[in-house]
Amino acid sequence: MINRKIKPLEGIIVPLVTPLCGNNRIDIDGLSNLVEHVVRGGVHGIFILGTTGEAQSLSMSQREEMIKETSRILGNRLPLLVGISDTSLTDSTALAQKAYECGAYAVVATPPYYFATAQSELIDYFENLISLLPLPLFLYNMPVHTKVTFDPKTIKRIAQNEKVIGFKDSSANGTYLQTVMYTMRDDPEFMIFVGPEEMTAEMVLMGAHGGVNGGANLFPELYVELYGAAKSHNIEKVRRLQQKVMQISSGIYSKGKYGSSYLLGLKCALSVAGICSDFPAMPFTRFDEEYRNKIEQEMVKIENLLHTGKM
Repeated sequence: MINRKIKPLEGIIVPLVTPLCGNNRIDIDGLSNLVEHVVRGGVHGIFILGTTGEAQSLSMSQREEMIKETSRILGNRLPLLVGISDTSLTDSTALAQKAYECGAYAVVATPPYYFATAQSELIDYFENLISLLPLPLFLYNMPVHTKVTFDPKTIKRIAQNEKVIGFKDSSANGTYLQTVMYTMRDDPEFMIFVGPEEMTAEMVLMGAHGGVNGGANLFPELYVELYGAAKSHNIEKVRRLQQKVMQISSGIYSKGKYGSSYLLGLKCALSVAGICSDFPAMPFTRFDEEYRNKIEQEMVKIENLLHTGKM
C-alpha cells in the first residue's frame, strides 16, 4: 500500500469563485465576504483557481494574488487547495511554489489543454510535473475543456507516486467515475471527489470522499448537509435535499445562452445575495437586467424551498 503521509480530506470542498471588480482586479472585500460565508457554512475545504474560479482567464499575477489573499483571509481554519492548471509546465510549477509558500494543503491540475494528448504523454507530463512540486497533487479530470479524459489505468499509474493523493472528476459521467473508483479500490487513501453537484450524493453513497460543488459558494450548509446524509446512508434525507440541489441547478445555472451560463448565473446569484460582485473575467460579461431579474426570482424560490420545503 502507498503511504501518502497526509491527513485525508472528506466532505464538501467549495470551488471558490474569483470575485472581481469592474476593472478586472481581484475584489478583496468580496473575497473576504465569500470566504467567511463558506467557512460559516461548514464546508470542509476551499479550492481556488479551478473552473469556477476562472483561472484560465486570469493573469499569473492575478492568480498569485488570489493565492496570497485567500490564504491570508482563511488562515489555518480549513485546508486550501490551489489550481495550477496551465499549458505551461513552468507556470504550473510557479503557481505551486506560491501555494506552498502560502501554506496550501495541496495543488490541483488538469492535463494541459488546447492540444489533445495521448495517455502515454499524460503519464510523462505528470511524472515531470510531480517531480517539481513542493505539495501533494490532485489530478483533475475536465474533458469538456481539456479534450482528454484520464484513462482509469493512467490514473492508477500516475498515483503510484505518493505525492498524488486524489482525483477530482468533472466529466459528469457516472459510469466512468465508478470505473475509476473500482480501479483504485485497493488504494483507500486515494481521495476521489466529484465535481457536478447533481451527482455528489450518489457518488458519496458509492464510496467517493466528497464533492467539489459550485453551489456551495451560495448555500454551503445545504451541500454539507447533503454530504452528511449520503455519508450516513440516510436515503430519505438525501432524496429531500437532492430536490433542493436540483432546484439550484435548474434555476440558477440554466439562465443565459452559452456554456458560461453556470458561472454567470452563480456570480449573479452571489451578487443578489450581497456576498460579492458579479463581474466575470473577460471575455464574458455579467448578466443584463433581464437575466438578473430572472436570477432574483429564482433566488426567492430557492430561499423559500430551503426554509419551508415548498416553492
